[in-house]
Order: sequence, then structure tokens, then C-alpha cells
Amino acid sequence: MAVQIVVNMLLAVFWLFVNDSYTLNNFVLGYLFGLLLVFLMRKILPGRFYIITFYYALKLCCIFFIELVKANIDVIRIVTKPHMDNEPAFFVYDTDLERPWEVVLLCTLITLTPGTIVLGVSDDNRKIYIHCLDFSTKEEEIEGIKSSLEKAVREVGEY
Repeated sequence: MAVQIVVNMLLAVFWLFVNDSYTLNNFVLGYLFGLLLVFLMRKILPGRFYIITFYYALKLCCIFFIELVKANIDVIRIVTKPHMDNEPAFFVYDTDLERPWEVVLLCTLITLTPGTIVLGVSDDNRKIYIHCLDFSTKEEEIEGIKSSLEKAVREVGEY
């Protein structure tokens, strides 16, 4: 993916030199022509087309923002109740992510979400130990993480 971005930028700069006009509009036009050429050369360049990865990264940011807002609302409900009836708990989350950076990204996103914190990861990067502020059932918590954050992280990491 990084090679594709570099090739696209080089083509955009080359476009500026060919036209002998160094304006932002001309750079954007060169970038778009370079994007078209990178798309046509995607079979010989490594990785998938980088705009697709950018789309999935943007999708991950949106999903995380939605989860962040929902978690903040849940924590506000817990804090503003007159009596505490939440059930904090520890649980083990089995992940299917393969690359270490994907596991780190998932752990970071879980920790940044209010009400949950990652305590550790197993040596084989397959189990994540999580503390949850309000625990309903293990199946619900696992399904919530697997269907939203882990799925989005996996999409970003696919090639």
C-alpha cells in the first residue's frame, strides 16, 4: 500500500513538472491522473488498491466513534444512578486476528472505550483479558466486540 501512495505522489509531482505549473489545482489534477494509473497498475503493485484500505480505515474510525458515544452514554447512566447496581467483571476474549498490530489496535480501541479496559494479552495473541464496568453476559460482550470493532480491524488489515 505504501508503494502505491509513493507512486501516486511521484506521478502527481511529475505532472507538475510536465505542465510547468505549480498550483494546487494542477497538483490535484496530477494526483487524480496518478490515482487512475495506480488503479490500472494495481496488479503489479503490492497490496490491494490503497483507496480501499483508506475507505476501511475511515469506516473503522466511524464505527469506533459510534461505540465511543454509546459507551459514554452507558457510563453516564451508571454514574448518575442513585444506587450502583452494575456488575463489573473480568472476562477472556478469544480473537481471530492474526497480525500483532491488529491485536494491538483492537486492544487500544477497547481500552479507549469508556467502561472497558484491556488488562493483558496472551503470549500467542489469541486471548485478550478485559475488565468491563457493566457486564451482562459473556456472549453479549463478545458478540458486541466481534461484530463491530474486530470486524472493522480485520477489514483494514486484509490485503
